[in-house]
Amino acid sequence: MTTATVSTWEAWYRAARPRTLTATYVPIGLAGALALQEGVFQVLPFVLALIGALFLQIAANLINEYYDYKRGAEDLKQAGQGMVIKQGVLTPQAVLVGAVVTLLIGVVIGLYLLTQSGPLLFWIGLGGVLVVIAYTAGPFPLAYNGLGEVAVFIFMGPVMILGAWYVMAREFSALPLWVGVPIGFTCAAILHANNIRDMDADRAVNKRTLALMLGLRGARIEYMVLMFGAYGMVVLMVLAQIMPPTVLIAFITLPETLKLIRIINTSRDTQQLHAAQGRTAKLHGSFGFWLIVGWLAWLIGRGILVN
Repeated sequence: MTTATVSTWEAWYRAARPRTLTATYVPIGLAGALALQEGVFQVLPFVLALIGALFLQIAANLINEYYDYKRGAEDLKQAGQGMVIKQGVLTPQAVLVGAVVTLLIGVVIGLYLLTQSGPLLFWIGLGGVLVVIAYTAGPFPLAYNGLGEVAVFIFMGPVMILGAWYVMAREFSALPLWVGVPIGFTCAAILHANNIRDMDADRAVNKRTLALMLGLRGARIEYMVLMFGAYGMVVLMVLAQIMPPTVLIAFITLPETLKLIRIINTSRDTQQLHAAQGRTAKLHGSFGFWLIVGWLAWLIGRGILVN
């Protein structure tokens, strides 16, 4: 595929890696459900938090695209998200400019929300921006040193939900951090499935992902821990009365999880693993969607959303 056959809009759409953006929709949605339950929901801060977080995630995707290309990490890849530079869809310079622009938009929105909330958002936002940049850039890129899943778990789960909660409630609470744990697990699983697929290509360029550090068997075990951990944490959240029992409807996604675990544990075919990585992203979205639906159903049942 060349630039002649792809429109500008299609090129940037691919570069943004849209199927990964559930990693933003889901935690922000859960923050909204929690805020509704606690009576602190505000529409404008919620919407701005969603938009700002989306721009920051797209910036992270573009930075990842640019630096993976520059470091040669895409040279041996047969499949993957984006790959717009390798396939000649966008130039490296265009991707870098896009990364800077989207990062700045996210930062500007964050600065506005900072003026409307409190100092905690500064530290949350600063941490988020540093992770966006340091994920694949800088002298110690997280993704190249086995810390990708850890960063994703923390910042795309508990911290993102805390940030969205904070701009509405304007006060700290540990509840958003707990709510973010199961989502952090499934979000980290998306990246880990990606790294399992790319083990051979990453080994060739000395990209030390957690999958390579653990070895194939260990990496497969980690994938199961992440996926089953998400369901286990939901049960614990319900038992601790942090989440309402109706969120257990998310277990409707468990059969797909079992299918994905079977593929990850038995296949070394790049195309099958690429499909499994995409399905893991969809599973993350579906899992989060049903958590939100279950939570909102509980609120409706108690009259919170209809009063």
